[in-house]
Amino acid sequence: MRAVAGENPSGPPVSALSVIRRGLRASPRLRERIGLTIFLAVVSGAGRVVVPLLIQHVVNQQVGHGKSTGLGQVIGLAALAAVVVLITAVAARFTRSRLAVASEEALCELRVNAFRHIHRLSLADLGEEQRGALVARVTSDVDTLSQFFSWGGMSWLVNGALMLAVVVTMLADDWRLALVSLAAVVPLAIVLKCLQGRIGRAYASVRDRVAAVSGTLSEAVMGAAVVRSYGAQDRVQRRVAAAIRERQRTEIRASVLSALLFPSGEVFSAVTIAAVLVTGLALGGGGGVTAGTLVAFFFLVTLFLEPVAEFTEILDQTQMAVAGWRRVLDILDTPAEVVEPAVGRPLPSGAPAIEIEHVSFAYRGRDRVLHDVSASIRPATRVALVGVTGSGKTTLAKLLTRLADPTEGRILVGGVDLRDVDPAVLRSSLVMVPQDGFLFDTTVAENVRYGRPEADDAAVRLAFVELGLEAWVDSLPQGVDTRVGERGEHLSVGERQLVALARAYVANPSCLVLDEATSSVDPATEVRLTRALESLSRGRTSITIAHRLATAERADLVLVLADGRLVEHGQHADLIAQGGVYAGLYESWLGVTASTT
Repeated sequence: MRAVAGENPSGPPVSALSVIRRGLRASPRLRERIGLTIFLAVVSGAGRVVVPLLIQHVVNQQVGHGKSTGLGQVIGLAALAAVVVLITAVAARFTRSRLAVASEEALCELRVNAFRHIHRLSLADLGEEQRGALVARVTSDVDTLSQFFSWGGMSWLVNGALMLAVVVTMLADDWRLALVSLAAVVPLAIVLKCLQGRIGRAYASVRDRVAAVSGTLSEAVMGAAVVRSYGAQDRVQRRVAAAIRERQRTEIRASVLSALLFPSGEVFSAVTIAAVLVTGLALGGGGGVTAGTLVAFFFLVTLFLEPVAEFTEILDQTQMAVAGWRRVLDILDTPAEVVEPAVGRPLPSGAPAIEIEHVSFAYRGRDRVLHDVSASIRPATRVALVGVTGSGKTTLAKLLTRLADPTEGRILVGGVDLRDVDPAVLRSSLVMVPQDGFLFDTTVAENVRYGRPEADDAAVRLAFVELGLEAWVDSLPQGVDTRVGERGEHLSVGERQLVALARAYVANPSCLVLDEATSSVDPATEVRLTRALESLSRGRTSITIAHRLATAERADLVLVLADGRLVEHGQHADLIAQGGVYAGLYESWLGVTASTT
């Protein structure tokens, strides 16, 4: 069976079998002890064909040979049938339980691996897709697989084994009636093949629409404050409604196609039984078709077509599961551009020197955003990255902390290429404090401990004391035990940044990369932030994305970026004297500062 599971936007259609093979490779637990599970399924299928054969024997003895079967023999055959049915039930139960356990373990492993892989992707990859859509791949797409394995997957295995056992039995009993039965099913197979491709594409579209709705809803909820502030509720609601309606249309389209399958199975079931009956009567006793054989074939054909009818019901669920599986596997198949070294190298102790050697960078499928950037930073130097919006400051900062790797060139920290540094050493030695100061929905203390999980209460407290933030943290309702809310919404922008600085302090890195966040805070918080930044940077190599050029004034080295190129570097006074790009930026900043005071 080859069914199109979905369209690959960057390549040809992907077949269902291809997706299944990829899925089995990515889910070793699903393959574990699968041989015994298949054997039990075959036993359960073979057991169900024994009863028709026993009925055939009784009927032939009673009718075909014109002699009565004794009551004792009938009771014996009935007892044998009961034992077979019991064995069949036990085998079916163990088949289902083993498959259920294996599938849930495999799906748990798939969820964990998908989540881990998302965190291994570079920020360039994460920027390609909405966060809500990524969450949908780990949650709803895998949930679709779980629902499939709880019923559809078991049906394919158990019923497949049953159909195999029935076909073998029919061929052994009377090959002519067997061929008639199979021939009558051929048109149904053709219909299914014709519909499968369309249904597969329809359900792939459904899964894409589910992800799109998740992303749109997530964005609308996360941006609720902005939406209400600008009175954009109607526009956002229209956008959400449009996404939901598009999902509705794709769901209806897939359901209509699926609705064609069930009556097809019913029709061909009746045709097959009729064909067997007519053929059997035409051959008659002279052709070796006994009454028992004909009765047995009625049971066997029913057993054979029962799974076929059920397959027409589960095919749509199968197609949806394959589409969901493909989307999860697409995440796992996305190569992690930031590849950790097999054997990582340590970094020298103390504040490191940094060498940026001919670094260029381009986000996947886009033009370069950095062009041949080179700079030398001595140990314990305070560096300010300066430039207009879009000049490449944040991208360079991400490369310095290896959230992405350069497309060309390299970055040396303490003489060691960042690509060769042990990951644990890298994350403890180079820390980036982003501008948004992201916080998790827990206490202030627990957010600080993300910098060093083993930090005790005294270490957390010391971080605020050393940064001069003791009075501020004590002013919170429960001090360091105050919950910050989702994404830190119970704190202001500046307060979230204070917690982020304390988190960086307990990590005790030798190099800091800071995205300055003083432009949207009140004067009192700005003073706290400035003092905390000075304390945090003392004795360390620090690189600050300077939005306010007062930071550049205090820096030991200023790197000026324009259109992704390093156009100037030096100390503040020297750059002012040159009258170049930096001097123009500084003059503009002074003008804005004067107009706002």
